[in-house]
Amino acid sequence: TLFRSRHCSLYCFLFIVQREEGHRMTRHGKNCTAGAVYTYHEKKKDTAASGYGTQTVRLSKDAVKDFDCCCLSLQPCKDPVVTPDGYIYEKEAILEYILHQKKEIARQMKAYEKQKNQKKAEVEELQKAAKESTLKGFLEKETSIISKPLNPFTAKSGATQPGTSTKPSRDEQDKQLPSFWIPSLTPEAKATIMKKPDKTVYCPMSGKPLKMKDLIPVKFTPLDEKLDRVGLINRQDRYICAVTRDMLGNSVPCAVLRPSGAVVTLECVEKLIKKDMQDPITGESLSEKDIIIIQRGGTGFAGSGVQLQAKESRPVMQA
Repeated sequence: TLFRSRHCSLYCFLFIVQREEGHRMTRHGKNCTAGAVYTYHEKKKDTAASGYGTQTVRLSKDAVKDFDCCCLSLQPCKDPVVTPDGYIYEKEAILEYILHQKKEIARQMKAYEKQKNQKKAEVEELQKAAKESTLKGFLEKETSIISKPLNPFTAKSGATQPGTSTKPSRDEQDKQLPSFWIPSLTPEAKATIMKKPDKTVYCPMSGKPLKMKDLIPVKFTPLDEKLDRVGLINRQDRYICAVTRDMLGNSVPCAVLRPSGAVVTLECVEKLIKKDMQDPITGESLSEKDIIIIQRGGTGFAGSGVQLQAKESRPVMQA
């Protein structure tokens, strides 16, 4: 009985100690390494720590550009313009981009013309040197033609004396060998040949040619005209359709009408505007090219049709 009571008290003591220390120790299941299965979580964790393998990250809604933000500055536009492909830019940002590209093209053209003139000068120098060498050879041949009396007792200039060797001596061979440390004999890195630069400025998003006259002003209809710009930016719902007064956002397909610059929903275009093909704001006639569909950002859902995965390619270890 005494043994049983002592054994029970020891068991209770160990149980209390384990219970007291349990809240400071992690669960055994989280750090279990005895499993025979290499889980997906462990694989992702090891891949992130190793620095090898391609990593993919699912983009959330906060990482997607809003439909009314500039494609360059990623900020809500103050003076928006749209390209014929439907990409919205801040007017100041896109004009600065076009001017920068034109300056870069002018700099490249200047370097190309300089390279072209250098090549032309090199060709002229080579032609001049070839002419001079031809003239020099001709003069040497002309001056060597001199009539001299033949003496049968003198050896010819091309004949060799008996017992003499025609092979050059070792000293002469050493003198003829090139020295690689001489600057004129060391190899030189050739200058990179520049191709003629393209004078066309391309859209940074679509990659198609872009001109200043192609930019179309956009007029968004604010939800509350009393709000200033700061108050409008702070709101999630900022603009509405100019005709139906529906809320605009990344989940609502919308278009810009070229004559007025008004932004309307595609549902309004299909049901109302395409019936008579007239701009409801100005009354001007429209064509298919005058209806420009805005390129929107994603909504955070895969069904929005936007790639919502970011990939980072890193070295891969192959077996």
